[in-house]
Amino acid sequence: MSIVKMKRLHLIALRKDREALLAELMHVGCVEVSEPTQTLSDPSYAALLQRDTSLLPQAREQQAALKQAIDTLNRLAPQKGGLFTPRELMAEEALLSPQALEDAVALAGVINDQAKAAAACSARATRLEAERLSLTPWEDCQLPLEEQGTKTVSVFLGTVPSAVDFTAMAGAVEEAADAVQVTLLRTDGQQHAVEVLVHKSCEAQALEALRSYGFAFAQMKGVTGTAADNIRRLEAEKQAAEKEREEHLAAIRDLGGRKRELQVATDRVQQVIAKESAKERLLTGGAILYLDGWCSAPEVKALEEALGRYDCAWDLSDPDPEEYPRVPVQLRNGPLTRPLNMVTNMYALPVYGTVDPNPLMAPFFILFYGIMMADMGYGLLMILGSVFVLKKMRPKEGMHDFFALLGLCGVSTFVIGALTGGFFGDFIPQIAKIINPDTSLTALPALFTPLEDTMAILVGSLVLGFIQIITGQIVSFVKKCQGGHAWDGVWDEGPWWVIYLGVGLMVLGVGNVAGYPVVLLLGLLMLVYGSTRNARGIGKIGAFVGAVYNGATGIFGDVLSYARLMALMLSGSIIASVFNTLGGITGNVVTFVLISFVGNALNFALNLLGCYVHDLRLQCLEFFKTFYQDGGKPFRPLAIRTKYVDIKEEN
Repeated sequence: MSIVKMKRLHLIALRKDREALLAELMHVGCVEVSEPTQTLSDPSYAALLQRDTSLLPQAREQQAALKQAIDTLNRLAPQKGGLFTPRELMAEEALLSPQALEDAVALAGVINDQAKAAAACSARATRLEAERLSLTPWEDCQLPLEEQGTKTVSVFLGTVPSAVDFTAMAGAVEEAADAVQVTLLRTDGQQHAVEVLVHKSCEAQALEALRSYGFAFAQMKGVTGTAADNIRRLEAEKQAAEKEREEHLAAIRDLGGRKRELQVATDRVQQVIAKESAKERLLTGGAILYLDGWCSAPEVKALEEALGRYDCAWDLSDPDPEEYPRVPVQLRNGPLTRPLNMVTNMYALPVYGTVDPNPLMAPFFILFYGIMMADMGYGLLMILGSVFVLKKMRPKEGMHDFFALLGLCGVSTFVIGALTGGFFGDFIPQIAKIINPDTSLTALPALFTPLEDTMAILVGSLVLGFIQIITGQIVSFVKKCQGGHAWDGVWDEGPWWVIYLGVGLMVLGVGNVAGYPVVLLLGLLMLVYGSTRNARGIGKIGAFVGAVYNGATGIFGDVLSYARLMALMLSGSIIASVFNTLGGITGNVVTFVLISFVGNALNFALNLLGCYVHDLRLQCLEFFKTFYQDGGKPFRPLAIRTKYVDIKEEN
C-alpha cells in the first residue's frame, strides 16, 4: 500500500447545472475543489472569470442555531440515552432533504426563542429581587419614600455603618439640633437604616452631626409609595416573571424528545456547508463555470461516469514533480496498517510522491507497544474494548483508527504477556497462595521474565531498535535509487552498513587479521569520500569530522533510546506486582481483589498512555528521520461526512 495517486482535474460546465453537478461530485466523493488563487493570478483567466457566489453565511447561521438548540436541550431537557447507542442508518436522499433541514431549523428557532424568553424572565426576576432587597431596610418606614417633609420639617432616610453606636449617634444629633428625632428602622451586619425628622431651622446642624458618623442618604430616585407597598409589588412581579420563565422552560422540556431531529439536521447542514464552500472555490464567466481540483486516481472511472451525465468538458492529468508539495495526500492501507493513520496524521502527512510510512511502521509500532505493556490481562482488556467499540459504536475516521490500533496493540500485548508470564502482574500466583498457602503455583509459565532476565530484555530491545534504524536506512537508500540518485544512497548509507558489518565480525571474532579490520577500514574510507565529496578545500575536514561525530553519536543515541522498551516493561510489571503483594498481605480474597483491581486499573491507565507516547517518539524521532519527508496536505474531497448518522450503502 502507498500514497494514493492524484489526478489534476480541470472542468468546464454550464452554470445552470451547478447544483446538480456539485451534488453528483459529493455523491462520488473523490474530488477536492481547489482554491482558484493560481488561476486568478493569470490575467487571461482573471479577465474572463470571477469567483462564484454562495449561501455559505446563511448555512453557517443555520448550523449555529442548531448547535445552540442542542446545547439548550442538553442543559434544560436532558434525555436518557445509552452511551454506546449505534448511529442511525439513513438513505443519502433522506439526509440531503432540504425540507427536513428547513423543518429542523424552524424547530431550533422555537427552542432558541423559548430559551431567550426564559433568560429574559430570569434576568427580570433577578432585577426585581435586587430592587426588593434594596427597599428591605426601609420596610418599617410608614412614610411614602418620595416624601421629603413639610414646610417646617425635613425627612431624611439614610444609612450609617453597623459599627456605629446608634444610641450615641442619636444623642449627639439631638444635642446638636434642638428639634430632631432619629429612629432606627432596621439593622444588619453592614449598616443601620435610620429615619431622621428635623425642623428646618436646625437642619444644617443635624446633617453635620450625622455626617460625622458616616451618614449616607438612601438612593431611591423615582420610587413612590411606602417601602412595604413597593416590596409587595416587586414580590408579585418577581413571582409572575418566575412563573413565565417556568412556562418557557416547560415548553423547552416538551421538545426535549426531538433532540435527535436537531442532531441529524446538523449532519444535513454540514453537507450544505461543504457544498456552499465548494461554490466559493468555483469560477464563473456568465453561463459557464470552471472547476480546478484534484481527483484520486482509483475513483477516476466513477468520476467520468458521473460527469458523463452532464454537458461539460474535463481534463485529467498527472501532477508535475514541482507540484508535489501542493498535491493533496491520501493514504490508503489495509486493515493491519490503516490504524497507523492516526499516528501519521498526528505527526505530519508525507509529501506527495514520497514514502507512505504506515506499512513500514506498523509491525514495529505494534510489537514495541506489546513489549512495553507485556501483560495478558491488559492485552485482553484492550482487545475486548476495541472489539466492543468498533462493533457497537461504529466510530469513524480518527476514532475508528484509534480503537483498531488499540486492538492490534492488545494482541501484541497479550502475546508478549504470555511469553513473560504476566496476567495483571502476578495476580494468579498471589490469589492461589491466599486460597491455598501450600500451592506449588508460584509463577505462570514464561519464556523470560522482566525481573529475572532484565539484561537479556535490554539487549533485545537495543537489537530491535538497531533493526528499525537499519530498516529506515534501507528505505532511504531505495528512495534515492528510485529518484535517480543511487550514488547518493551508496555514499550516504553504504559506509555505515560496511562499518556495521565490520563491528559485527569483530564481535563474533571472525577474521582477526584480514577480516573485520579490512572491512572497518573499507567502511571508514567510504565514509571519508562520501562525507567530503561535495565539500571544497578545508571544508572537507569539517565535513568528515561532522559526519563521523554526528553519525556515530546519532546512531548510538538512537539505539540507546530503545532501552525504554525494557524500562516500561519492567516498571509496569513491578507496579502490578507491588499492588498484588499489598493485597496479598491481607490474606483475604475479597480485600486482595479490591486492592489489586485499584492498583492494576491505575497501572493500566498510566501504561496505556505512556506506552503510546514512547512508541510514538521512537517512530517519529528515531525511525522517520532517516527517510520521512513531512509536510503533506491532507486530501479533503467534497463528500458526505456525518457525525450522528451512517449512510446506507446503495445496492
